[in-house]
Amino acid sequence: MGRLAGKVALVTGASGGQGAAAARRFAAEGATVVLADVVDEPGRALADELGAHYRHLDVSAEAGWAEVVAGIAGEHGPVTVLVNNAGVLHLAPLAETTLADYQRVIGVNQTGVFLGMRAVAPGMVAAGGGSIINVSSVEGLGAGQLLTAYTASKFAVRGMTKVAALELAGAGVRVNSVHPGVVATPLLPTALGGVDVDLSFVAKRVPLRRVAQPAEIAELVLFLASDESSYCTGAEFVADGGVTAGHALSSFG
Repeated sequence: MGRLAGKVALVTGASGGQGAAAARRFAAEGATVVLADVVDEPGRALADELGAHYRHLDVSAEAGWAEVVAGIAGEHGPVTVLVNNAGVLHLAPLAETTLADYQRVIGVNQTGVFLGMRAVAPGMVAAGGGSIINVSSVEGLGAGQLLTAYTASKFAVRGMTKVAALELAGAGVRVNSVHPGVVATPLLPTALGGVDVDLSFVAKRVPLRRVAQPAEIAELVLFLASDESSYCTGAEFVADGGVTAGHALSSFG
Protein backbone atom coordinates (compact mmCIF):
# COMPACT_ATOMS: atom_id res chain seq x y z
CA MET A 1 0.00 0.00 0.00
CA GLY A 2 1.32 3.44 -0.92
CA ARG A 3 2.29 6.06 1.61
CA LEU A 4 -0.63 8.30 0.52
CA ALA A 5 -3.26 5.62 -0.09
CA GLY A 6 -6.74 6.94 0.67
CA LYS A 7 -5.71 10.59 0.55
CA VAL A 8 -7.09 13.20 -1.84
CA ALA A 9 -4.32 15.62 -2.79
CA LEU A 10 -4.59 18.98 -4.53
CA VAL A 11 -1.34 20.44 -5.88
CA THR A 12 -1.29 23.98 -7.26
CA GLY A 13 1.19 25.16 -9.85
CA ALA A 14 1.38 21.53 -10.94
CA SER A 15 1.90 21.88 -14.68
CA GLY A 16 5.68 21.93 -14.29
CA GLY A 17 8.63 22.28 -11.94
CA GLN A 18 8.23 21.44 -8.27
CA GLY A 19 4.46 21.04 -8.51
CA ALA A 20 4.70 18.47 -11.27
CA ALA A 21 7.38 16.57 -9.36
CA ALA A 22 5.19 16.47 -6.25
CA ALA A 23 2.18 15.30 -8.27
CA ARG A 24 4.26 12.46 -9.72
CA ARG A 25 5.36 11.26 -6.30
CA PHE A 26 1.87 11.55 -4.86
CA ALA A 27 0.39 9.49 -7.69
CA ALA A 28 3.11 6.86 -7.29
CA GLU A 29 2.26 6.60 -3.59
CA GLY A 30 -1.43 5.94 -4.13
CA ALA A 31 -3.10 9.31 -3.63
CA THR A 32 -6.02 10.57 -5.65
CA VAL A 33 -4.22 13.53 -7.20
CA VAL A 34 -5.70 16.72 -8.62
CA LEU A 35 -3.32 19.02 -10.47
CA ALA A 36 -4.26 22.70 -10.66
CA ASP A 37 -2.70 25.48 -12.71
CA VAL A 38 -3.43 28.26 -15.17
CA VAL A 39 -1.16 26.62 -17.76
CA ASP A 40 -3.68 24.06 -18.91
CA GLU A 41 -2.18 22.02 -21.74
CA PRO A 42 0.87 20.57 -19.94
CA GLY A 43 -1.17 20.18 -16.77
CA ARG A 44 -3.82 18.10 -18.49
CA ALA A 45 -1.18 16.05 -20.27
CA LEU A 46 0.60 15.26 -17.02
CA ALA A 47 -2.68 14.39 -15.30
CA ASP A 48 -3.51 11.98 -18.12
CA GLU A 49 -0.06 10.42 -17.86
CA LEU A 50 -0.40 9.92 -14.11
CA GLY A 51 -4.00 8.75 -14.10
CA ALA A 52 -4.77 11.88 -12.13
CA HIS A 53 -7.17 14.81 -12.58
CA TYR A 54 -6.74 18.42 -13.68
CA ARG A 55 -8.53 21.64 -12.79
CA HIS A 56 -7.91 25.14 -14.10
CA LEU A 57 -7.26 27.38 -11.11
CA ASP A 58 -6.06 30.94 -10.71
CA VAL A 59 -4.99 30.75 -7.07
CA SER A 60 -5.50 34.49 -6.60
CA ALA A 61 -9.23 34.16 -7.43
CA GLU A 62 -11.50 33.43 -4.48
CA ALA A 63 -14.35 32.04 -6.59
CA GLY A 64 -11.99 29.67 -8.37
CA TRP A 65 -10.93 28.06 -5.13
CA ALA A 66 -14.51 27.53 -4.01
CA GLU A 67 -15.42 25.91 -7.32
CA VAL A 68 -12.39 23.62 -7.48
CA VAL A 69 -12.56 22.45 -3.86
CA ALA A 70 -16.30 21.80 -4.08
CA GLY A 71 -15.86 19.92 -7.34
CA ILE A 72 -13.17 17.69 -5.87
CA ALA A 73 -15.28 16.97 -2.81
CA GLY A 74 -18.22 16.00 -4.99
CA GLU A 75 -16.17 13.62 -7.13
CA HIS A 76 -13.51 12.24 -4.80
CA GLY A 77 -14.26 13.36 -1.26
CA PRO A 78 -12.73 16.26 0.65
CA VAL A 79 -9.19 17.40 -0.02
CA THR A 80 -7.01 15.92 2.72
CA VAL A 81 -3.65 17.08 1.35
CA LEU A 82 -3.07 20.55 -0.09
CA VAL A 83 0.22 21.67 -1.58
CA ASN A 84 0.21 25.44 -2.04
CA ASN A 85 2.98 25.46 -4.62
CA ALA A 86 1.90 28.01 -7.25
CA GLY A 87 4.22 30.98 -7.36
CA VAL A 88 5.62 33.78 -9.49
CA LEU A 89 8.86 35.75 -9.29
CA HIS A 90 9.60 39.38 -10.08
CA LEU A 91 13.14 40.75 -10.18
CA ALA A 92 13.63 44.51 -9.84
CA PRO A 93 15.16 47.05 -7.47
CA LEU A 94 12.77 48.39 -4.85
CA ALA A 95 12.61 51.82 -6.50
CA GLU A 96 11.70 50.25 -9.84
CA THR A 97 9.06 47.82 -8.57
CA THR A 98 5.65 49.10 -9.61
CA LEU A 99 2.56 48.63 -7.49
CA ALA A 100 1.13 46.38 -10.20
CA ASP A 101 4.26 44.20 -10.12
CA TYR A 102 4.09 43.99 -6.34
CA GLN A 103 0.40 43.18 -6.23
CA ARG A 104 0.74 40.46 -8.88
CA VAL A 105 3.35 38.62 -6.84
CA ILE A 106 1.44 39.07 -3.59
CA GLY A 107 -1.77 37.92 -5.26
CA VAL A 108 -0.35 34.59 -6.35
CA ASN A 109 2.25 33.83 -3.69
CA GLN A 110 0.55 35.18 -0.58
CA THR A 111 -3.17 35.64 -1.22
CA GLY A 112 -3.23 32.34 -3.10
CA VAL A 113 -1.91 30.49 -0.05
CA PHE A 114 -4.41 32.22 2.23
CA LEU A 115 -7.32 31.38 -0.06
CA GLY A 116 -6.16 27.80 -0.45
CA MET A 117 -5.87 27.13 3.26
CA ARG A 118 -9.21 28.76 3.93
CA ALA A 119 -10.91 26.79 1.17
CA VAL A 120 -9.78 23.33 2.27
CA ALA A 121 -9.78 23.76 6.04
CA PRO A 122 -13.51 23.04 6.64
CA GLY A 123 -13.37 19.80 4.67
CA MET A 124 -10.22 18.65 6.44
CA VAL A 125 -11.72 19.43 9.83
CA ALA A 126 -14.87 17.49 8.93
CA ALA A 127 -12.75 14.58 7.69
CA GLY A 128 -10.88 14.43 10.99
CA GLY A 129 -7.54 15.70 9.73
CA GLY A 130 -5.31 16.57 6.84
CA SER A 131 -2.02 18.11 5.83
CA ILE A 132 -1.34 21.50 4.26
CA ILE A 133 2.10 22.11 2.81
CA ASN A 134 2.87 25.72 1.95
CA VAL A 135 5.84 26.27 -0.33
CA SER A 136 7.77 29.29 0.91
CA SER A 137 11.47 29.79 0.12
CA VAL A 138 14.79 30.62 1.69
CA GLU A 139 13.63 34.13 0.80
CA GLY A 140 11.07 33.62 3.57
CA LEU A 141 13.94 33.19 6.03
CA GLY A 142 16.31 35.90 4.82
CA ALA A 143 16.50 38.46 2.07
CA GLY A 144 18.16 38.97 -1.27
CA GLN A 145 18.40 42.02 -3.47
CA LEU A 146 15.88 42.67 -6.27
CA LEU A 147 13.22 40.55 -4.56
CA THR A 148 11.03 42.96 -2.60
CA ALA A 149 7.68 41.48 -3.59
CA TYR A 150 8.82 37.86 -3.64
CA THR A 151 10.50 38.10 -0.25
CA ALA A 152 7.49 39.84 1.28
CA SER A 153 5.21 37.11 -0.01
CA LYS A 154 7.40 34.27 1.22
CA PHE A 155 7.80 35.75 4.71
CA ALA A 156 4.01 36.04 4.79
CA VAL A 157 3.59 32.39 3.85
CA ARG A 158 5.91 31.44 6.70
CA GLY A 159 3.84 33.45 9.17
CA MET A 160 0.42 32.33 7.92
CA THR A 161 1.56 28.73 8.16
CA LYS A 162 2.19 29.08 11.87
CA VAL A 163 -1.14 30.78 12.53
CA ALA A 164 -3.04 28.09 10.63
CA ALA A 165 -1.08 25.34 12.38
CA LEU A 166 -2.10 26.67 15.78
CA GLU A 167 -5.74 27.16 14.83
CA LEU A 168 -6.21 23.78 13.14
CA ALA A 169 -4.09 21.50 15.31
CA GLY A 170 -6.99 20.55 17.55
CA ALA A 171 -8.85 19.19 14.54
CA GLY A 172 -5.92 17.05 13.43
CA VAL A 173 -4.93 19.29 10.53
CA ARG A 174 -1.19 19.83 10.19
CA VAL A 175 0.26 22.88 8.43
CA ASN A 176 3.95 23.20 7.57
CA SER A 177 6.10 25.34 5.30
CA VAL A 178 8.84 24.20 2.93
CA HIS A 179 11.76 26.53 2.20
CA PRO A 180 13.72 25.50 -0.89
CA GLY A 181 16.84 27.23 -2.08
CA VAL A 182 17.44 27.64 -5.79
CA VAL A 183 15.76 24.82 -7.71
CA ALA A 184 16.21 23.99 -11.38
CA THR A 185 12.69 24.97 -12.47
CA PRO A 186 11.25 27.45 -15.01
CA LEU A 187 10.58 30.05 -12.27
CA LEU A 188 13.74 32.12 -12.77
CA PRO A 189 13.86 31.86 -16.59
CA THR A 190 10.20 32.92 -16.75
CA ALA A 191 10.91 35.96 -14.56
CA LEU A 192 13.72 36.90 -16.94
CA GLY A 193 11.51 36.75 -20.00
CA GLY A 194 12.13 33.16 -20.99
CA VAL A 195 15.89 33.38 -21.48
CA ASP A 196 18.13 30.44 -20.64
CA VAL A 197 19.76 30.82 -17.25
CA ASP A 198 23.14 29.39 -16.29
CA LEU A 199 22.77 28.42 -12.63
CA SER A 200 26.42 27.48 -12.20
CA PHE A 201 27.14 30.88 -10.64
CA VAL A 202 24.56 30.08 -7.94
CA ALA A 203 25.83 26.54 -7.42
CA LYS A 204 29.28 27.87 -6.54
CA ARG A 205 27.75 29.74 -3.60
CA VAL A 206 25.88 26.72 -2.23
CA PRO A 207 27.78 24.60 0.31
CA LEU A 208 26.72 21.43 -1.54
CA ARG A 209 27.97 23.08 -4.75
CA ARG A 210 24.82 22.51 -6.77
CA VAL A 211 21.23 23.66 -7.08
CA ALA A 212 18.32 21.40 -6.17
CA GLN A 213 16.30 19.28 -8.53
CA PRO A 214 12.48 19.39 -8.30
CA ALA A 215 12.35 15.70 -7.37
CA GLU A 216 14.42 16.41 -4.25
CA ILE A 217 11.93 18.98 -2.99
CA ALA A 218 9.09 16.61 -3.89
CA GLU A 219 10.46 13.99 -1.50
CA LEU A 220 10.25 16.48 1.37
CA VAL A 221 6.73 17.47 0.37
CA LEU A 222 5.77 13.78 0.21
CA PHE A 223 7.03 13.26 3.75
CA LEU A 224 4.88 16.14 5.00
CA ALA A 225 1.84 14.85 3.13
CA SER A 226 2.22 11.38 4.60
CA ASP A 227 1.45 10.09 8.07
CA GLU A 228 5.19 9.75 8.64
CA SER A 229 5.17 13.43 9.63
CA SER A 230 2.22 13.01 12.00
CA TYR A 231 3.87 15.00 14.82
CA CYS A 232 5.04 17.87 12.62
CA THR A 233 3.04 21.06 12.45
CA GLY A 234 3.84 24.76 12.36
CA ALA A 235 7.40 23.92 11.34
CA GLU A 236 9.79 25.20 8.70
CA PHE A 237 11.49 22.57 6.55
CA VAL A 238 14.54 23.94 4.76
CA ALA A 239 16.08 22.30 1.69
CA ASP A 240 18.73 24.73 0.48
CA GLY A 241 21.99 22.83 0.20
CA GLY A 242 23.27 24.51 3.35
CA VAL A 243 22.86 28.13 2.27
CA THR A 244 21.12 29.34 5.43
CA ALA A 245 23.53 27.48 7.71
CA GLY A 246 26.10 30.24 7.33
CA HIS A 247 26.40 34.00 6.92
CA ALA A 248 28.02 36.30 4.39
CA LEU A 249 31.55 35.74 5.67
CA SER A 250 31.19 31.94 5.67
CA SER A 251 31.97 31.88 1.93
CA PHE A 252 35.65 32.48 2.69
CA GLY A 253 37.76 29.34 2.59
